[in-house]
Amino acid sequence: MAAGGSQDDLPRWATLVLLPVLNVTAALLLSGLLVWFIGEDPVEAMQILVEGAVGYPEAIGYTVYYATSFVFTGLAVAIAFHAGLFNIGGEGQAYIAGLGVTLVSLALFGWPWWAILPLAILAGAAFGAAWAFVPGYLQAYRGSHVVVTTIMFNFIASALMVWILVELLIAPGQQSPESRSFSPASVLPSMHAVLGLVGIKMGSSPLNLSVVVAVLACVAFHVYVWHTRWGYELRAVGHNETAAVYAGISVKKTIVIAMALSGALAGLMPLNEVLGVQHRLLVNFTGGAGFVGIAVALMGRNHAVGIVLAALLFGALTQGGSELSFEKPAITREMIVVIQGLIILFSGALENLFRAPLARLLRGA
Repeated sequence: MAAGGSQDDLPRWATLVLLPVLNVTAALLLSGLLVWFIGEDPVEAMQILVEGAVGYPEAIGYTVYYATSFVFTGLAVAIAFHAGLFNIGGEGQAYIAGLGVTLVSLALFGWPWWAILPLAILAGAAFGAAWAFVPGYLQAYRGSHVVVTTIMFNFIASALMVWILVELLIAPGQQSPESRSFSPASVLPSMHAVLGLVGIKMGSSPLNLSVVVAVLACVAFHVYVWHTRWGYELRAVGHNETAAVYAGISVKKTIVIAMALSGALAGLMPLNEVLGVQHRLLVNFTGGAGFVGIAVALMGRNHAVGIVLAALLFGALTQGGSELSFEKPAITREMIVVIQGLIILFSGALENLFRAPLARLLRGA
């Protein structure tokens, strides 16, 4: 423990690893009690959940597929948080970014995926950044709180996209609000097809090449935040705006840039869902991934590696929860949401519940 530190200070490894493990364990134990209260065996339920998430190749593919979307939105929340901003508008930013990805895919109908992918990345990132730029500007130059404005922009994005799909992009002869399908040549290849080309067998699943983009986004996030001058300015503003001003950093400019980058990262999420799986634009294709990204960033301590691990956990809960609700109808999808909520609770509001006892235990050891 550093001299002058609090008596509850923990080693860095304990804060980054041991404390999150304890929080997740507590959430799962409490979830087990809830399962027991409704008359089901919590041990059996956990076995089904784990088996459904990682027990066979297809399940692993689905888990990583869900995690890919959560990585994008988790990174979006994290980069804003490093600047002291709480961007809870990732859902709306990803939704609007889906429009950009769709417009590129429809405009370049018939082009191969490798030609469309770079343009789709740019379009998704640009549309997401533009949607996040406005709350960032209002925060920096008008004093409007970014939490309030991003919430409002989520609702605006939802209404706007429904109108666009119903009135402008709906496929001819189609009653449900969705665009026409993309060209088969333009969709992202699935990972089981790509790996099959090099002799690696993998179960069929929606997992696609956007997972590679997610890995590259994690690397870029880490390098930008921790190894560039702009990342230093971002963190300086987040830690202490007054000190940042004295250091010659433009706080307003940094806030706007942080929100734009946050929106751009959220704007990569449609690559997975729209370009990789659905191959058309659907209503509510985000499926709450923007909100899950908040929990992923909190649990991952706003670090790229932590975000990947947290995203995999929530991906496993999503996939394993589907299997569990199928095998045990008494454990509904809502119960799975409750389990996710408990993990968010222990990783967020109650993240320091075990800090003091753990510090005393480690000092005693």
